[in-house]
Amino acid sequence: MSEKRTYRTKAKQQHLRRVAALSCIVCRNLKLGETLGEIHHYCSSIWSSVCASNFRIIPLCHIHHRTGGYGVAIHAGRHIWEVTLGTKSGLLAQAIYELGEVVEEWMPKCFAQKWGVAV
Repeated sequence: MSEKRTYRTKAKQQHLRRVAALSCIVCRNLKLGETLGEIHHYCSSIWSSVCASNFRIIPLCHIHHRTGGYGVAIHAGRHIWEVTLGTKSGLLAQAIYELGEVVEEWMPKCFAQKWGVAV
């Protein structure tokens, strides 16, 4: 029986490490300090069957990612999570900005204006 292998380029591996090193973006926004981050892949739809790119990821602690329960963990209730803690697209734009990386075309102009970035 063969295992499914995923191949990551050096650039993808480096990006994954850099994002994880940011610590949980929600904890930092709530002034809770820096907590160890896990990688959450950004998908534009909860029903998306296609895995998101390894370049469209945000760092979340295990509480805000998986274990925090309804309204706290993104996987326990995405809609209420986004209403109370921030949209995934906004947090993704923030993470990209904090890394100093190129702002992609999909970045909403309101986020670009917030951080003074030309889109």
